[in-house]
Amino acid sequence: MKWISTIFLIIIFSTMGLAQVVGPKISPIETNYNFGDIIEGATVSHEFMISNSGDDALQITNVRASCGCTAAKPEKNKLNPGEATFIKVDFNSSGRKGLQKKYVYIFSNDVDQPRLRLEFRANIIPRSEKDVALENAPRIVLSKTQHNFGDVKEGNIVELDVTVKNNGLSNLEIGDIKTSCGCTAVLLTKKTLGPGMSGDMKIEFDTSNRNGTLTRTVTINSNDPVNPKMTVTLMINIVGEET
Repeated sequence: MKWISTIFLIIIFSTMGLAQVVGPKISPIETNYNFGDIIEGATVSHEFMISNSGDDALQITNVRASCGCTAAKPEKNKLNPGEATFIKVDFNSSGRKGLQKKYVYIFSNDVDQPRLRLEFRANIIPRSEKDVALENAPRIVLSKTQHNFGDVKEGNIVELDVTVKNNGLSNLEIGDIKTSCGCTAVLLTKKTLGPGMSGDMKIEFDTSNRNGTLTRTVTINSNDPVNPKMTVTLMINIVGEET
């Protein structure tokens, strides 16, 4: 009777093992994510990866967020065995403060787990007067921050045109423009640029009485609080006349 009972138990456990791998199975790479500290008003995003570790097609039937502050949508609703997809979650922190914990629910045809819960957290920091000031500040942007003139014969003057743009929300004031040597000269069409406006800066490099490989800089000072000094690096190889 003992050997009959043993065979019976083996058959039962074998059948259970086969049953565990049959059908679709939803498998998240991660079930929670922490955005950390974010300034109130910012919208942040994260993509949760979902795969099908079963042996039949996984059908995602619905994705629902725990509140109206999130939006989630899978890249595709049907996953064959071994396939994966991403579910993007957007979180708008406007009108919120402090620690936040939100959920996204994924419904599928996984018999063992028909509803998968994903969680994300964030700590909303109130905007300060400094943050508001920075948002409304001017923003200097240069079309080039470095340039290599290559090989240039001694005695020639080479030129470089750089566009200066204000990407901020208030007037950009250009202050002093300094060069690292007397071999360069800078001409600027405008010293004040309104929001969205651009100006042209012409840089001239005089190679007279110079030779070899040189590196020089042009530094632009402005009232941009984030980047008050912007530098354009110039590289050149000055060669003499062939004899």
